[in-house]
Amino acid sequence: MVKPVAFHMSNREAAAAPNVELLLDSTLESVDTAEEAVLHQAQELGFDEDDLHRIGMSVRESMVNAVVHGNRYNARKKVHVSVTRSAERLEIVIGDEGEGFDMSSLPDPLANENLLRHSGRGLLLIQAFMDEFQMRPREPKGAEVRMVKYVPKS
Repeated sequence: MVKPVAFHMSNREAAAAPNVELLLDSTLESVDTAEEAVLHQAQELGFDEDDLHRIGMSVRESMVNAVVHGNRYNARKKVHVSVTRSAERLEIVIGDEGEGFDMSSLPDPLANENLLRHSGRGLLLIQAFMDEFQMRPREPKGAEVRMVKYVPKS
């Protein structure tokens, strides 16, 4: 279920707004909702199909991490999504309400013993696909991912 955080607006106003704030349930359906909202903003900025794919994959990976690993599907916990766009960039912040996360605790996905694992490559992909990537603790609780993709100069 999508719930605007700060204000209510019509679909037409939301489509034109450079900033989008969503408060989403900890479900896999929310992954699709977040990806759709972000890709709409990215299309408005004129990103090409390749960049749209990269942005979409990055959002999906971040959302799955927030829902599955951060909030652990807990119905009382929400995923916070913020999308800010300008003529130069698209910034996406995705935060969960879980116990937090330490990136240094992740095993190296490129190490021989991890090459055949089915998970553990999402953050590596996000770092490859986006121009900026940061992961930090979220206040008062949880983890937050910040991703930026710069609009290519014509």
